[in-house]
Amino acid sequence: MAKSTKNLVPRFFNKTALSYDKIVNRTTFGKDKYWKKEILKKIPQSQSILDLACGTGILTRQISKKFPNAKIVGVDMTESYLKIAKKKLALYQNISFVKQDAEKLDLNYKFDCITSSYLPKYCKPEILIKSCLCHLRPGGIIILHDFIYPKNKTVRKLWNLYFEVLKILGFFIPSWKDVFIELPKLLRSTKWLEEYQNVMKKYGLKVECQTLTSETSAILTGSNVV
Repeated sequence: MAKSTKNLVPRFFNKTALSYDKIVNRTTFGKDKYWKKEILKKIPQSQSILDLACGTGILTRQISKKFPNAKIVGVDMTESYLKIAKKKLALYQNISFVKQDAEKLDLNYKFDCITSSYLPKYCKPEILIKSCLCHLRPGGIIILHDFIYPKNKTVRKLWNLYFEVLKILGFFIPSWKDVFIELPKLLRSTKWLEEYQNVMKKYGLKVECQTLTSETSAILTGSNVV
């Protein structure tokens, strides 16, 4: 991770765990649920799935419901988020949680599928993909999802206006103030989608990309073709 980007992680997440589920649903106008469903569609039949930056376990739970017999591991580096995920998903016997940095994974296990939502923009593509490949079985697939800055001029204007509104909202929800101020800056500057595509191709993965919701979000897949 670039130092400045990595510094955003504790600022964004140390104080937002309790309200995360509600905020992410409301601020995306429910699109987060739609995006998660699109991620699920791309997961092939698997016996083991690793969910990176699992947060409070929103995607992790949906994966468990679709693959009740699979071994599922959720990884996050923020203790407060993992605490909520463990509590929410305590009844899901096929899920376990581990506190680790996605770029420094050391799980001693290889998975059929690795997923992540909202992680790519915080990581260095080369480091994250190499970390994933060390934990991916032959024939496995990496599925990465995140926000992107829209290219369409009209959509971009609406996007920028919306984040101005969120900045004002941040004064009423102090724990989210930094997120609403810094996130749009990060999304305008990051080239994560192009950079991860290049790195995936470099390591011989078959790459596919799907943009969503007027190109404000994207899912990138890299298949480890045997």
